Amino acid sequence: MKRIKQYKKLFSIEGDINLKDLKTSYRKLVKEWHPDKFQDETKKLEAEEKSTEIIDGYHFLVSIAPETKAANLEAYKKTITEFQVADWHHKSMLLEVTFTDGNKYEYFGVSKILFGKFLNAKSMNNFGKRNIFNKFTYRKSMKASVEV
Repeated sequence: MKRIKQYKKLFSIEGDINLKDLKTSYRKLVKEWHPDKFQDETKKLEAEEKSTEIIDGYHFLVSIAPETKAANLEAYKKTITEFQVADWHHKSMLLEVTFTDGNKYEYFGVSKILFGKFLNAKSMNNFGKRNIFNKFTYRKSMKASVEV
């Protein structure tokens, strides 16, 4: 959640993320902080760091935007209903779940208590579907690898 707030603040976004507004803000920030604009080495290094943060923030916010989630909803539903939880990691309110189809999703705001219930559930998949997968802000963090 902290990361979401940080990036929304960077792009001056309040409420839901609108991809058109995000793109406009992104372009403005990239122009403002482009390293080639600066002659001073210290400023140039600062601009490189800021540019990296802007690019990372943009990609992150695009991945959790309602439009992106709506476009990928069918594939997401297939993953959470047809495949099993293969692996999981929880750190500081972030739950990362890998499914047996190779897709990995991050769920933001999952407390340690809820994570404990998830781990101890008779069926992680059923518990996840009822209490996590459809209730928390999520993003796809890794696509399934294609085997040749």
